[in-house]
Formats: sequence, structure tokens, C-alpha cells
Amino acid sequence: MTENVDLKNIPQALAEPKKRRRFSVVWIIPILAALVALGIAVQRILSEGPTISIVFKTTEGVEEGKTYIRYKDVNIGQVKTVKLSKDFAKVVVTAKIDKSAAGLIVEDAKFWIEKPRVTLSGISGIGTLLSGNYIGFDVGKSKKARRNFIGLEVPPAIKIDEPGRRFVLQADNLGSLGIGSPLYYRRLNVGQIIGYDLAADGRSVNIKVFVNAPYDTYVTPATRFWQASGVDVSLGANGITVETQSVLSLLIGGIAFEAPSSAQDEKPATEGSVFTLYDNHTDATAKHETIVQPYVLYFNEPVRGLSVGAPVTFFGLPVGEVTAVGLDYNPATDNLRPRVDVALYPMRMRMLLTEKSKAFDEKTQQESERRAVMQKIVDRGLRAQLRSGSLVTGQLYVAFDFFPDAPKIKINWTKSPPELPVMPGGLQDLQNKINSILAKIDKMPLEAIGVNLKKLIATTDQTLKRADTEITPELKTVLEDLKRVLESTNANLVGKDTPVQQDLRDALQEMTRAAQAIRVFTDYLERHPEALIRGKTKEKP
Repeated sequence: MTENVDLKNIPQALAEPKKRRRFSVVWIIPILAALVALGIAVQRILSEGPTISIVFKTTEGVEEGKTYIRYKDVNIGQVKTVKLSKDFAKVVVTAKIDKSAAGLIVEDAKFWIEKPRVTLSGISGIGTLLSGNYIGFDVGKSKKARRNFIGLEVPPAIKIDEPGRRFVLQADNLGSLGIGSPLYYRRLNVGQIIGYDLAADGRSVNIKVFVNAPYDTYVTPATRFWQASGVDVSLGANGITVETQSVLSLLIGGIAFEAPSSAQDEKPATEGSVFTLYDNHTDATAKHETIVQPYVLYFNEPVRGLSVGAPVTFFGLPVGEVTAVGLDYNPATDNLRPRVDVALYPMRMRMLLTEKSKAFDEKTQQESERRAVMQKIVDRGLRAQLRSGSLVTGQLYVAFDFFPDAPKIKINWTKSPPELPVMPGGLQDLQNKINSILAKIDKMPLEAIGVNLKKLIATTDQTLKRADTEITPELKTVLEDLKRVLESTNANLVGKDTPVQQDLRDALQEMTRAAQAIRVFTDYLERHPEALIRGKTKEKP
């Protein structure tokens, strides 16, 4: 049926153009409302600050929509969400930062949760007991923006805008130091430790310290730092000396520093300078010698009590120190002997010389001259000797002194280091004398002396027994006779109514009458002195 249709006579459909409609006033209001809403949205987006995320291990006291981010006690943001991380090990805090503080959110900015804390440097965060915990913020120095951060577990010890400078101290170990331990300059607390970590080689510790302004200007390249923890007790000629920086340093440790008097005019050290941290003030202030003369000493006595660092003295004045203590094999005697390595410092000797002794200094400028001078004083009897520095601790030191009777010895300068002659110490000399006395006693015929002494004691005992049996009775008889004589004498001379007593009494009476007659005669002569010439006148009846 379709095959008979004439396709050419089928009418064609023509597209009629759509009539244009006029814009209706009704659409103006919705369009304006949409534009206003879009403008408000754009303005809000432009006025809002960035959204950041901070990762903490824990978020104690942090709440959504309530906890703020503060900088210099000003709220610069607010926490929006608090969620666990994908591995559930940490907490992710999302916060909205104000537009005004958007420029502070840089790469090295720091965030932490501020809460009450008791640390070595004091108590912080007391205000959070009333206002609640908040997220603290410290601005960085970078110019690069950042939106994802890892929060600190504790606040930074020093804020980035704190006036002062940071330095690094290298020590063998941390000791009793910790973050917040004080830093002292002339016993003033001028800074603190802000961090520490292990060195890359694992053999030392890097301690970061911060010195407050204006005290940081006193840190020069020549400044020495030392541990001021605990109490430094020293025993000297003036008695016991006890030194400590403060009571706080006794509890939490501390570091002290000062510059040598010869470095007062040096410029301040640059920030980040590295210094060595010494164990004590003595090591820190010890002069580091540039000229060192090494020598070796071989002793034939025990060196117990002699340690590395022990002083080497000349006439009691320090001129060096012990650098090593060990043993050395002597092929000549096929035995071992104590070996002590010492270092002598010529500069110390020069400092001890007076103006009148500068001639000696001029003679020791060259190495050859120093060797010649050393040989001369060795020929005069210079010897090294071990001496006791303390009877309490038993510490020894090496003392150089002159012994005129010592034999001359030639120094072999071809050896490295050259050997200097020694002399037995005072204790060793005393021990040798005691051993000599004991040897002489050992040679004495003590057994024969004991036999003779035993015979002498037996003879003496017999003599005493004979005296007791023979001499004592005769002596007793003599004593009895003497007693009878004394009793008879007493009875005849001193006894009552004895003739001797009566004669003595009559003699005393005669002497009394004679004295009376002389007294009468002298009285008469006083009245009649002419009687000596004329005689006694006849008295009238």
C-alpha cells in the first residue's frame, strides 16, 4: 500500500519563527536579590581569613566553637572542628583565622595548647584556670604561607620576638641540665636553656641557650661557658671554699659564663655561635696554651693517685700538666715500668718571670736554645718527683725540683718525646729507708740475742734469790740495831725529866738572869754616864 504513494505530492512543513517576547518587570526583583546574595557571599568569602588544620597528640580542654587561638592575648581565630586523624593516633583541629591575622600564618609559625604548667623556669598558664585552655600561637620569620601544622607539646621557651640572642653549647653529656635551666652572668640570671639534642655523630650534646638583652652583648667569641650545677667545694691554704650560683642551680642545674679580662674589647658574638661547655669554672678559665713541650717520665715506684690533668709544678708553681699515665716495657731490664707523659707550657713560665728575669725569657725563644737551657738545668740537678697533693684524697702530682747531688744525665733529644730524669718521691724514699732498717734488723742474730738474754734473766733471778736468802736477814738485823740506838738517843736527850733536859733548863735560867743584869746595868749608865769614869757613887743613906 505504501508503494503507491507519491512522495512528491506530500506537503512540506515549514518552521515558523518564534515571536519575541518582551522582558517582564516581574523578573527584576529576583535578579536583584540574587545579585545581592552573590555580593554578600563574595564579600564574606573575601573578608574571612584562612582555614587551617593543627595536629595534636591530645586536645585537653579544646572544644568546637568555644576554644580560641590567641596571640599576645588577642583572639585571632576560633576552633571549628575537633576530629580524630585517619589512623586514630592523633587529633586534628580545624580553626578559622581572622582576616586581620592571615599574614601571620606562615611556614614556621608555632601552635600549642596553653594550660597550667609547672616547669623548671617557673609556673605558667595560671590564667587558664578561670578562662579555660586555649591554643597559643607564636609568629614565625618565614614569608611563605602554610595551612597545615603540627602542634607543639609544650610552649616554646622563648618567643620569637623576645629581645636577645641564641647560642649553641657543645658538651660531652647533658648532666643535670634541662629546658628552662637558668643561665648566669656574674651570678645574675640572664637567660635559660631553650632546647637540646644529640649531635649528628652521637658523641656530644648540642644545648641551645638564649641570652636576654642587653646581656647578650657580653657574649664574645672568647666567652667561656661552664656547668654551674651543684656545689663547688675546694680545699686550699685559706680553708674550705664553697661556691654555688644560686639555690635554684642546686635543684635544676644551670650554666654560667664570663669573658676573660684580656677579651673585654672584643665585639659581641653573632647569633648561633657555637661554644664549648666546660665541666667547671676551673677548666673554663684555664688558659689554653699554644706552645706545648711534651716530655716523658719513667718512675720506679707506684703511680696510684696520679691522674690525667694532674698539675706539673716547678718550685711549687704550675708550669704544665699530666697528659697520660700508663705502662712501658723496658727491654734493658725485661720488665714493665710506669710511664707518665707530661706537657710543659713555656708561656706559663714566661708569665711567672719578673722584669729582671726577662733575660732568661730571651734565651728560650728558639727550640735549640730551649733545649740547651733544659740540659743545663738538668745538669744542675733538675729532677721530676711524685709528691702527694692531699693526704685526704691521696692524689699525686709531678714536681720539678733541684737535687744537687743527683748524677748528671744527658737528654736524648732524638726521642719523641724526650725523657727527663726522675727522683724517688718522698713517700718512696721513706719506704726505702724503712725497708733498709728492716733489712738490717733481719740480719741481726736475734736468736742468739734471745738465748743470751734468757741466760741473763736466769742469772739475775738467781742473784735476787740469793740476796733474799743471805743479804736480807743481815740487813734486817742491822736495821733493828739502828732502831734501838735511835730509841736510846731519844730517851736520853729528848725524854721527860732526863739529866740533859734538866741541865738545859738550868742553862736557860742562867741566861735569863744574865740578860736581866745587863738590862739593869744599861739603865744605870743612861742615868749616870759619868760612872764609866768616876765609878759608882756612894748612895746616901
